Amino acid sequence: MLLIEYPKCSTCKKAKKWLEDRGCTFETRHMVEQNPTKEELRGWVEKSGYPIRRFFNTSGIKYRELKLSEKLPTMGEEEQLEILSSDGMLVKRPLLITEEKICVGFKEKEWEAVVDE
Repeated sequence: MLLIEYPKCSTCKKAKKWLEDRGCTFETRHMVEQNPTKEELRGWVEKSGYPIRRFFNTSGIKYRELKLSEKLPTMGEEEQLEILSSDGMLVKRPLLITEEKICVGFKEKEWEAVVDE
């Protein structure tokens, strides 16, 4: 498993502790220092079955500064992936990446279904 996180984020800390408490083996990746690439994001969106919008950190400062709530509806997927891959702070966190599943944000019930498989 791969946990893509922003280490200062309280939700990421909570998710990491949750995984550790269950004895899960996982790698971590700092989403700002190693921002997901456009290709990675494309693969995760496809694998997850979620709309690309779910991968945006809609409560983030950068999202608001760029006025993405207004712009995203008129953009194509390629353009959205380009913007999303331009700055790790635009990506919803944390992301849990497994062989079969992608979890976007930390929701215990969703993560339980993935981790306990």
